[in-house]
Amino acid sequence: MYLGRTLFSQVMDFVPWTSFERIVVKDGGDIGVRTLRCTEHFRVMAFAQMTYRESLRDIEACLGSQPSKLYGMGLRGAVAKSTLADANELRDWRIWSNLAAVLIKRARKLYLEDDIGVDLVNTVYALDSTTIDLCLSLFPWADFRSTKAAVKMHTLLDLRGPIPSFIHVSSGKMGDALALDLIILEAGAIYVMDRGYIDFRRLHVIHQAGAFFVTRTKTNMKYHRVYSHAVDKTTGVGADQSIALDGFYTKRDYPAHLRRVSFCDPQTGKRLVFLTNHFVLPAERSLRSIKSVGLSNYCSNGSRTTCASNISTAHPKTR
Repeated sequence: MYLGRTLFSQVMDFVPWTSFERIVVKDGGDIGVRTLRCTEHFRVMAFAQMTYRESLRDIEACLGSQPSKLYGMGLRGAVAKSTLADANELRDWRIWSNLAAVLIKRARKLYLEDDIGVDLVNTVYALDSTTIDLCLSLFPWADFRSTKAAVKMHTLLDLRGPIPSFIHVSSGKMGDALALDLIILEAGAIYVMDRGYIDFRRLHVIHQAGAFFVTRTKTNMKYHRVYSHAVDKTTGVGADQSIALDGFYTKRDYPAHLRRVSFCDPQTGKRLVFLTNHFVLPAERSLRSIKSVGLSNYCSNGSRTTCASNISTAHPKTR
């Protein structure tokens, strides 16, 4: 019979508790708290996430079934669902946001040398969003449609890992392109995104910051060809062009030249057209960076499930 520390206790050793205590003091998380401190609150919610608890009542019942093991988990005693509901509702969200930033910073250092399948020294990010459907009766504040509620999660993934570098949860009605205003741009980085983020004024901000973007073009984009670069059509690349925008507003919002690359996928036969401001990167390598985003789609779907589960569990009425 194993008599050592529990697995949960060993996992909690990886949490930077000293940094966490500084964050709690800074944000006043434990002021006036008598029963459930921030450290205990975090341990309880981490336990719920790791063991797939479905409600506050489920958390209370599971922890209460083994009272002799609570001390070893870092808890002073059993946690009532009403206490946990109040903590989830009233505690400052910036405590958890700041802790997540510390954990992300540490985790990114572990994957600096990881191979993402593309020979690039640049950091490659994938930007995407997903809509999380919610129950309208439990979440009336999450205005989306007349019959259902929803929130939208905007995620920026570092493909070396992949690790989320930026997460923003907004109302379900928020447009994808608006998330570009919230991101702190990194010079030299490559941002891969879909057509929902095409806003030439915002894309020009990325260009002026010294960063690069790769996205798919819209079929109604008005432009003219400035120069055609030589391509190896055996790789599937049909054209590699320098273009200028012709639309009145688009030309005003993005006065610089852009690069347009067309590609025929040999597996599906589908023709894809990409738009970027990176003129040095070979077309074949640029397309490989697009394929790397297939991994981010998997991670985005996993994040969607996790986030929906967390929202459901944290709500005070889910007991």
